[in-house]
Amino acid sequence: MLKSSNSSKFSQRRELWSYLWNIDVKGINLPIYIGMIIVLIATMVIGKIPHTIVGAISVLVILGNFLHYLGNKIPIIKSYLGGGSVFCIFVSAFLATFGILPANVIDTTKDFVSNMGFLDFYITALITGSILGMNRSLLIKASVRFIPVAILSMLSCFIMVGTVGALIGNGFGKSILYIAFPVMAGGIGAGVVPLSTIYAHSLGASAGSIISKLIPASAMGNVLAIIGAALLVKLGENFPKINGHGQLIKESDESGEKLEDKDTKHQINVIQIGVGLLISFSFFMIGIICNYFVPKIHAYAFMIILVVIAKITKILPKYYEESAIMFNQVIVKNLTPAVLTGIGIALLNLNVLGQALTWQFIILCLTSIITISTAAGIFGKLFGLYPVESIVTAGMCNNSMGGTGNVAVLSSAKRMELIAFAQMGNRLGGATILIVSGFLAQVFS
Repeated sequence: MLKSSNSSKFSQRRELWSYLWNIDVKGINLPIYIGMIIVLIATMVIGKIPHTIVGAISVLVILGNFLHYLGNKIPIIKSYLGGGSVFCIFVSAFLATFGILPANVIDTTKDFVSNMGFLDFYITALITGSILGMNRSLLIKASVRFIPVAILSMLSCFIMVGTVGALIGNGFGKSILYIAFPVMAGGIGAGVVPLSTIYAHSLGASAGSIISKLIPASAMGNVLAIIGAALLVKLGENFPKINGHGQLIKESDESGEKLEDKDTKHQINVIQIGVGLLISFSFFMIGIICNYFVPKIHAYAFMIILVVIAKITKILPKYYEESAIMFNQVIVKNLTPAVLTGIGIALLNLNVLGQALTWQFIILCLTSIITISTAAGIFGKLFGLYPVESIVTAGMCNNSMGGTGNVAVLSSAKRMELIAFAQMGNRLGGATILIVSGFLAQVFS
């Protein structure tokens, strides 16, 4: 009897071990992955996480992959709140904001994300590979139609936020300057920071006092855009006629050009991955050179223009296009959860966001995201774009925190291939806001 009982327990343990072994976290069996997490925690506890790329990537990849896995398994979160992408951002932000992660780990991560160019590395791969992987004729048609949709959507948002602000006693001008503009300015570094300097110069105040009023709106707009994108895509599954499933414009081949399959699988070649890295970085460097001579236009904007020109003119041989696409696939598949976790730790402070939560602030932020999304859907339909994709790129991404926000929103919407259009609208709109903000700050002051 005792022998039978021991045999049953052994069988149960073996079944449990087999079950755990078959759980896969980014290609790694769960028991082994838990071992990696234990090693990471032990290194944190003794305060020996190196302040280097090795330390930062270890934290972001191990933590990010695990949070992404959990977010895609928890029922309500996976179905209605963006799954692993949103879970990565907000749980990592919670861990950092409330001091659960050690201070040295947070400092290392912030330095890596904000100062060592981790996001530049990721976004560069994303932009180059996504544009070069697009169908040439569709790229031309979509670009021509997308830009007016983005501008008209932002103009609609500008007017509506000011109007609602006036109606609820927040003031037309104040609502535009401190809600609409920071939300649509294109993030912190390229948007809120220069915006605060412009306001300071126009209003005769300190940039430091102004920036604290601008950051909450930028952060809240980003949060609402991430959650809104996840809900929109879930809803869009029930309306196939307005859902492009990642395509901004219908794949009609009026020119007779053979359409390229966006899901074409390239046989992985180690040398070509390295070639793709150099192609992507070279485009980024040229963008930096152009930005040096024309500082008001962001390096990403120049980079997008250059890659689009290369694709349209076919100046880049197919081998190099395929190399950039291959590099893009390797980076996106392996580092997306790490990037999202880095955004949560380094750029989303839940305390700052919580302090700004007045009812007027919440209403105006909701007005911004609802208006720009509705306008993008309507104008997108009029200009021949799929409304779901138009709302995500010309709408919600223009309420996000620049490049990092675009990554988070598109990841939440499962439409990372639209990064070029998101960046295009974001940078174009942000530049426009910076140009007119100084004049309007004087008018509304």
